[in-house]
Amino acid sequence: MRVFVTGASGFIGSAVVPELISAGHHVVGLARSDASAQALRAAGAEVLRGDLEDLESLRAGAAASDGVIHLAFIHDFSRFEASARTEHRAIETLGAALEGSGRPLVIASGVLGLAPGRVLTERDEPAPDSFQSPRRAGVLATLSFASRGVRTCIVRLAPTVHGPGDHGFLAALVSIARNKAVSGYVGDGTARWPAVHRLDAARLFRLALEKAPAGSAVHAIADAGVPIRTIADVIGRHLKVPVGSIASEDAGAHFSWLAPLLQLDSPTSSALTRELLDWQPTHPGLLEDLDAGHYF
Repeated sequence: MRVFVTGASGFIGSAVVPELISAGHHVVGLARSDASAQALRAAGAEVLRGDLEDLESLRAGAAASDGVIHLAFIHDFSRFEASARTEHRAIETLGAALEGSGRPLVIASGVLGLAPGRVLTERDEPAPDSFQSPRRAGVLATLSFASRGVRTCIVRLAPTVHGPGDHGFLAALVSIARNKAVSGYVGDGTARWPAVHRLDAARLFRLALEKAPAGSAVHAIADAGVPIRTIADVIGRHLKVPVGSIASEDAGAHFSWLAPLLQLDSPTSSALTRELLDWQPTHPGLLEDLDAGHYF
């Protein structure tokens, strides 16, 4: 297949591209910079210059493809709603270019906060007032294309997609612990975060592209839920700093933008995904990956 990938040079995309190429697919990656374009060419992909706000490039890339994997998102949490609106327009453009063709459109979403305090499954609808709610319009737009001749699939990612080169939530937590000289958690630290290794996530995106049914949601989840306190313990041991509870009212000052996310209890199952797509995570789990030391 000729596969158009947005976010192709990002942390997850740079694992998805070689996964696709090794399976015999031809990849066209969207690149907004010379550095991204160079990285994509080095990985064996074709390059299409543009970004999420360049709707004509998105339209052209999707129209000339046999399928699309949409990974790009503007990760500026100070402008989360604006980023979600940009994503929504991009998804509408990609879906319209594929409409009536039966070709796949696979998008990345998230599980954090979708079903607070209970185990989220693939059959669950996201809570309309969840942390992910600004991105809900994009998810609903994707699902709407399933009835318009597009084989859509939503890959819900764990908040912790880990592995060497990760600059996301886990790396931020390590940085805060280093700067504050304490590895903290909020309250009793029992809030659970699911996790997945980036290489396992990359394989799931390929499988979703190749065979996920229209209108499906699948979960890129290897660890169903790791308590934040347990994560803090490993970080404290590696940094040789004390581990301690941060009161909820002090969490904002200590963790900044990460504070509300650390309090979201989001255990998540991927049992239906494993059965549907014959996906089995094989790479290190979160705690094993933390202990490998590359975050430190």
